[in-house]
Amino acid sequence: MSNLFSILEQKGIKLPSETIELLINCKGYTVYNSVEELTIAALGGKNNNKYEVKYDIPGKGEYTEAIVHRVTNGVSVNYPDPYMRRRDPDTMVIADERPTDKETFRNRFGYDFTSLKKETFDWLKQQELAVFFYFAGREGIGVTGLAIAPANAGFFAMGLAMLQIITPVDELPDKMTVESIIYVAPTFRHTHFNGKQIVVHNRVDERHEIYSYNLYPGPSAKKGLYGALLDKGEKEGWITAHCSTVQVVSPYDNMTTFMHEGASGGGKSEMLQHILRELNGQVLIGENSVNGERRLINLPIFSAFYPVTDDMALCHPSIQRKNDKLTVLDAENAWFIRVDGVNDYGDDPFLEKITIKPPKPLLFLNLQSNPDGTVLIWNHTEDAPGKPCPNPRVILPREVVPDVIGTPVSIDVRSFGVRTPPSSKESPNYGIIGMFHLLPPALAWLWRLVSPRGHANPSIIGGGKGIGSEGVGSYWPFATGERIKNANMLLEQIMKNPLTKYTLVPNQYIGVWKVGFKPQLLMREYLTRRGSARLRKDQYQPARCPLLGYELNYITIEGAKIPSRFLKVYKQDEMQLEGYDKGAEVLFNFFKEELQQYLGPDLLPLGREIIEACLNGASVEEYNKFIPME
Repeated sequence: MSNLFSILEQKGIKLPSETIELLINCKGYTVYNSVEELTIAALGGKNNNKYEVKYDIPGKGEYTEAIVHRVTNGVSVNYPDPYMRRRDPDTMVIADERPTDKETFRNRFGYDFTSLKKETFDWLKQQELAVFFYFAGREGIGVTGLAIAPANAGFFAMGLAMLQIITPVDELPDKMTVESIIYVAPTFRHTHFNGKQIVVHNRVDERHEIYSYNLYPGPSAKKGLYGALLDKGEKEGWITAHCSTVQVVSPYDNMTTFMHEGASGGGKSEMLQHILRELNGQVLIGENSVNGERRLINLPIFSAFYPVTDDMALCHPSIQRKNDKLTVLDAENAWFIRVDGVNDYGDDPFLEKITIKPPKPLLFLNLQSNPDGTVLIWNHTEDAPGKPCPNPRVILPREVVPDVIGTPVSIDVRSFGVRTPPSSKESPNYGIIGMFHLLPPALAWLWRLVSPRGHANPSIIGGGKGIGSEGVGSYWPFATGERIKNANMLLEQIMKNPLTKYTLVPNQYIGVWKVGFKPQLLMREYLTRRGSARLRKDQYQPARCPLLGYELNYITIEGAKIPSRFLKVYKQDEMQLEGYDKGAEVLFNFFKEELQQYLGPDLLPLGREIIEACLNGASVEEYNKFIPME
């Protein structure tokens, strides 16, 4: 579009001089105004059904980064390199001099980013480029931006334009400030970073620059712009939470809104899923991994639910209601849904139906496909023969999700999900969390500081069996600023919303019982039936491990009792008190190790008291005194 600069000039929109110079001197560029246009670009032209994204790498020859297929339900992308099929947790480095607790570019690579930035621009000038404007956020809350990528990486641009809101040039508001820019240069992962996914954040003046040196959308198009939202919120005093949100209506017309937080793999997308029945109509709670016993219950009818957010929620002052509950709004234009749990037809009828015959083209990643065929979300690409990729994905525009809520909602329950390993007295570990626990607000804050990444994380490279930490808010891997400042913001948020309740939920294992994501789904059913999540005082008591808050004495859903071994894990024969207490020790040592880094001079006095109490082995009652449960 030769008149790009004249349109921007008429609208009073200024681009950085270096960006103007890049576009003037590049091989050529095309300005895109819609996802539909980028869908064609993803295949290299409207008549193509297969396209290879490849580059000449000095010293390596021609290298194929991605193979793209046109399919009946959208566009399918597969990476020949299995490493590129998941987010590397060590992608982010900071290039600027603003305050940060993250690793800087200079510290990791030993030289200043300025020289690499020049090389990046020099490389981009040799390419045909795809250019478009976007808005990260919703309803005017968020970050404006400009994307510049190689034209042959159209699938990456398509994914970015779906996840954010692509804005036609003619519709840009007058005098708009370009608050973020993404520059994409995939060859640099080979020439400069030993094949690794690297995303450089450069916060200059009022602009957040993101240099994406790879073509997996996770660390840049999604989490990179999440970082830009977090950066803006850190400056202005608000948070973009790492969560899913769902409004649930019970068979008795009680309505409860859940906000489910946690590290990657913590069950956020799964909180929006239906509960599957067995062939006989029963619901499987779990299967004993030692003896194969299966425990099922009868539930005659499920609650109805309405999705609100999938992974990111704006907690902005302008939407907060005066009801002492946290209010949130979806921060995304599309959802980056992991479908590793869909292994066969019928595992998730909702997702299967909407992805097989969608109202508009979808973008599939790491799923088997053939040109002009149909992608089936249970056919996962294999990393090796017989070993399916653990991170198959589909980008689903929120506008095509049935019954989705597009307005702010107030939160009744903030749950926190933790991936737990199998645990027993023979192999003790931290899988001692019952089906769900009630947390005093102070203890809920601590869980958000340590944010366990957990057992067998499918979303990231190296997501093995260690407990690990995702950091403050579970959004810390995507934040560019200061850890303690974010910890203070989270604590203030909790204190300002006393009527929002807090729970802790495991997934994968309760002791030796393999449960998948059933605990959070059954919690969703139970607390909605209770109405505003109110429990009787005799229903819970302080947990044997104080870090778990209050454990439940009994749960009955539609006359079906949940066995106590799923509520108090030490009642399992394979666990007993011996295994439970050793698991509690693993958990306590993890908290002690992770919380030390928050005891800096800038931490709020109340925060310091809570952390010091934890380090001294506080009881549940002591946590409750800091910020009482309403």
